[in-house]
Amino acid sequence: MSRDVANSSSENADNKVRFRATGFNPKANPVAAWASFVVVIALWQLGSSTGFISDLAMPSPVAVAEALWKLIVSGDLWRHLGASLQRLAGGWILGTVAGLVVGFMVGMFTWARSPGVALVSALFPIPKIALLPLFIIWFGIGEPSKFATIAFGVFFPTVINTFGGVDNVARNLIRMGQSFDMPMWSVIRKIILPGALPTILSGFRISSSIAIILLIAAEMIGAQYGIGALILAAGQLYQTDQLIAGVVVLSLLGLCVSWLLGRLDRWLLGWR
Repeated sequence: MSRDVANSSSENADNKVRFRATGFNPKANPVAAWASFVVVIALWQLGSSTGFISDLAMPSPVAVAEALWKLIVSGDLWRHLGASLQRLAGGWILGTVAGLVVGFMVGMFTWARSPGVALVSALFPIPKIALLPLFIIWFGIGEPSKFATIAFGVFFPTVINTFGGVDNVARNLIRMGQSFDMPMWSVIRKIILPGALPTILSGFRISSSIAIILLIAAEMIGAQYGIGALILAAGQLYQTDQLIAGVVVLSLLGLCVSWLLGRLDRWLLGWR
């Protein structure tokens, strides 16, 4: 009998169920990310070299690199990029601060929820570029109209993500803090803000992309300097190499903004 039990235990040990709960924790692979860029550029250069891609429609990567180098050496790139960065930073900060304030109010206070949700739902679908001529009438052709356009576009996704993040904070945690007589500011700082922060930071990625799109649209309508103005002027003169060089600068700008937001995410959400 003991021999049968021993054999049965041995068979069970040999037929153990494999542990499958490996979790869900995807990792970034920088090598694969950069390899994708290399493959796309190599195929692009191959198509240009073989004549499959027209130089007029799409200049080769070498021609684009030469145009970009000329812009750097002449200093034109820095003038255009500096103007765009000032507008992007100013408009994004204005829209983000206003969106955070309104989002927290809508998420926390009954008197602000219904009017806030109604107004955001009504105004958010409006194409912000369509309002640029109105902003020019209100604020003039200069910088204020561009700041207003970017801020207006950034405001709504920030409100929506902030409100959603606050609304998803576990209410039992808030009630627990209140039961210990925590001041309202302490409840916001120690419970609501950390709980809503992941959703708020995800909204920053969306709002930053919207800000770049609106920046280029505003600069194309009325600006002497800026990446949008550079792209528009190059297109009007059929200088497609400079046009693509401007697009490359925008792509690099987007990558830099994404990297900065990723660092901010790691810094603020290290507790996770």
